[in-house]
Amino acid sequence: MLIKTDAIVLSALKYQEKSLIVKCLTREVGVQTFFVRNAFAKGKNTSKIAYFQPLTMLDVEFTFKNKGGMEYFKEVRVNHIYQNIYYDFTKNSIAIFIGEVLHHVLTEQEQDQQFYEFLEVALLWFDTHEETVNFHLILLVEITKYFGFYPSIDEEQSNYFFNWVEGVFVDDYSEQCFDGEATVLLKRLLKLGFDQDQRVFTGKERSILLDMMVNYFEEHLSSFRKPKSLHVLKEVFN
Repeated sequence: MLIKTDAIVLSALKYQEKSLIVKCLTREVGVQTFFVRNAFAKGKNTSKIAYFQPLTMLDVEFTFKNKGGMEYFKEVRVNHIYQNIYYDFTKNSIAIFIGEVLHHVLTEQEQDQQFYEFLEVALLWFDTHEETVNFHLILLVEITKYFGFYPSIDEEQSNYFFNWVEGVFVDDYSEQCFDGEATVLLKRLLKLGFDQDQRVFTGKERSILLDMMVNYFEEHLSSFRKPKSLHVLKEVFN
């Protein structure tokens, strides 16, 4: 079956000397992995490496075999050219981190157009706004809504501590809880939207929140691995 669809690049792994294995989230058929022959070869007919940077938005065409293996692009072109994500060091660091997170989170092929559209809108916002220092943190929170482990809060309790195993705020501390200071930061993050004032955390507080969210993802998603770019991102904001 011939598929024409939008796609967002999640990761690209070099294979041997000239080829790439590219993982994408597509609007029409969910997560797909593509084999790109001669991606590093010279010539006008070869695919451009720039197409496969993390989070690049593409228009793709391919024959969908649906056998669980890699597919091959028939056509591929950039759908949207970002204004500054790849030219701003801070934004680029965030983009690499987000790409890694999504690579580990999105392991099933299943189509989810609602999530695709949310991610597309979020990335376009990220590209066109200046105050984006908390974008990755807000995005991590939003992802939990789609994957069923958004933190649950009981308004009738004091909720002094967050139990990351159960995913709930509780009154009594245990070894499965973040401490009071970290819990206050998390509550503040949960109320933060993309369009609100982003100057609500210090660099140290962002680092604490980043570690908290990564640990939370590790607890609730068996496929999740701590991103290699995590230490780079923490250095950027310290």
